[in-house]
Amino acid sequence: MNSATRLNSATRLGAFVLVLGAVFAGAYGAGALIGPVGGSNAAGHETQGGRETQGGHETPGGHGTETTASGPGGLAMSADGYTMRQLSGSPRSGTAGEFAFEIVDAHAAPVTRFQTSHDKQLHLIVVRRDLAGYQHLHPQMSPDGTRRTELTLAEAGDWRVFADFLPEGRDRRVILGLDVPVAGTYQPQALAAPAATVNIDGYTVAADGHLVAGRTSRLTLTVTRSGAPVTDLQPYLGAYGHLVALRAGDLAYLHVHPQQTAAAGPVITFDVEVPTAGTYRVFLEFQHNGVVRTAQFTALAN
Repeated sequence: MNSATRLNSATRLGAFVLVLGAVFAGAYGAGALIGPVGGSNAAGHETQGGRETQGGHETPGGHGTETTASGPGGLAMSADGYTMRQLSGSPRSGTAGEFAFEIVDAHAAPVTRFQTSHDKQLHLIVVRRDLAGYQHLHPQMSPDGTRRTELTLAEAGDWRVFADFLPEGRDRRVILGLDVPVAGTYQPQALAAPAATVNIDGYTVAADGHLVAGRTSRLTLTVTRSGAPVTDLQPYLGAYGHLVALRAGDLAYLHVHPQQTAAAGPVITFDVEVPTAGTYRVFLEFQHNGVVRTAQFTALAN
């Protein structure tokens, strides 16, 4: 199938329309539906100061949407017997600073033992309440359980920070959410209108699918560059695609895995289950030529 045929097929979205009004960023900025899609020879990453470098990883598998024990995650700072506590001061708009926090258990004891999932023991997702400014970080942990990372919040407003992790001895992820206000004049951004494709930096990401609340829906994303299919995607966090979705309004957090595949593009397929009808902001991260890019789009579920 040629690239034009692939792009034409991506316009058949039915009631589910995607806007890929995207920001393509480097590895420092990235996602929170998390998904492994790759072969056993995929290269993973190690964390250095919250940024990504090449390293080893676990073999990815194909899965659908993950939820916490109580459903969509990230709606509270305490859930499933764990609490996220901020230890640093309030960030200043546009100024780089250290963000420090810890995860404590039901007895207020710091949690220091985590399972590695998607090449990391904890994923930190940062986004403003209007779903702008998305970042995906991997803070280092001290022996006492404190995690630290450099964080820059470019503009004023109410920011939401999500900790996505798998404690040792558990088989279900925990996702906690914490509000971090940044003082100043807040000018919320409106979500971009739905569209089937986006073109940026020579890449086109085309979406095909239809989200139905309460059911598993197939979402296919096709990556092309200058009209040619991208067939040499590089694994990022043990996958050829990494997907995070946040529900507009309350920022409920969904964690989605891509289907396992040996093909390094151009198609990345996800099985997504959204809990309710409404508007979702979806963040697709993929790596090509050593750069992690994040495509941001709006999804309507009915």
